[in-house]
Amino acid sequence: MNRIDVIKSDQDKLIKRYKDLIEQAYNVRQTDSALSDISEYKAIKLLNKLHRLNFLSRK
Repeated sequence: MNRIDVIKSDQDKLIKRYKDLIEQAYNVRQTDSALSDISEYKAIKLLNKLHRLNFLSRK
């Protein structure tokens, strides 16, 4: 596997995790705002990682 394939694989995993965190934040927004904020914060950090990986994998 070359470097770009590894980066694409990591991106797919991070995208799935990002979507899960955003969904969790949305689902608990009304019942537990602290947990919602934590999930959103983690999702934002993952999004920053995704942007860095996009930069590395561009041609």
